[in-house]
Amino acid sequence: MTHVRTSLRALLAGAALLLAQGQPGSAAGFDGAIKNNALALNAAGTVAAVSNSEESAVIVYDVAKGTVLRRLDGFVTPRNIVFAPDGARFYVSDSGTGRITVYETATGKEAGVLAAGPGAFGTVLSADGAKLYVNNEAASTLTVFDTRTMLAEAVIPGFAQPRQGVKLSPDGKTVFVTNFLGDKITLVDTATNKITGEIAGFDKLRAISITKDGKTLFAANSGRNTIGVVDVAAHKVTSEVEVGKDPYGAALTPDGRFVYSGNLKDNSLSVIDTGTLKVVATVTGLNEPRQAIAFSADNAHAYVLNRDLSVAVVDRAKNAVVSTMKP
Repeated sequence: MTHVRTSLRALLAGAALLLAQGQPGSAAGFDGAIKNNALALNAAGTVAAVSNSEESAVIVYDVAKGTVLRRLDGFVTPRNIVFAPDGARFYVSDSGTGRITVYETATGKEAGVLAAGPGAFGTVLSADGAKLYVNNEAASTLTVFDTRTMLAEAVIPGFAQPRQGVKLSPDGKTVFVTNFLGDKITLVDTATNKITGEIAGFDKLRAISITKDGKTLFAANSGRNTIGVVDVAAHKVTSEVEVGKDPYGAALTPDGRFVYSGNLKDNSLSVIDTGTLKVVATVTGLNEPRQAIAFSADNAHAYVLNRDLSVAVVDRAKNAVVSTMKP
């Protein structure tokens, strides 16, 4: 029985690869036209790993010292980075190679590879770190990996260019997948790996985030310079908050009181109070901020990735950049 399950997983992984390779969109020209960046912190908040899809390297920072720990080379179009819950490893997706490479945080050594097929983009881990969900923007699929075997358990079709935006509900029961084509969010049941619904009404949909109670979702509309507020149960956009130009980010602070929008064309952050749904501050002095925004565990600082792979450290009380980690 174990042999049958392993063979099935291998077959599914191969199917994901063939699906991606068989799509016209998986050509380098299509892939290279899509730009994004990523910033991830380990659970302790001591290590940050960053990437930009136009750069061939991932930079790993010592957050306390503000210095580079190491540079990881050899990427084509790195897309997203996620740390395992215990912080011991992190995963980097590369849509150009179709690989999700696993690295040891302490040493930077490669610990394994998940074959997701060209187009591998957004990623999210389950709370226990046992499953990795991978968007494939070329094949328009969502692949579910077992991180222990590093093999695919399921390949779910029915999406439309899913890119960076993929999140799990706090209870782990639902995956929310953004579709850049069609500007909608698709909901997937994690128990059955079946699509159960969708939420429409966006405009050039980018990053999303979900409140801890699972009731409200925030989504960046770069097409109309707003952050959409979604009633998850009703599958409906209930309101929108005007922010800066070309918003990509929609990052919730750990306490859930604020959403930070990274405004690409304004080189700024808009800070939204989730209680009043008003912009209460604007942070300037950034360089093409997108969706790569993270927060310190104590809520005191925000970390924002700049175009040159430097990380701006924002004092949240002052709403100002107070230092920059440089590559």
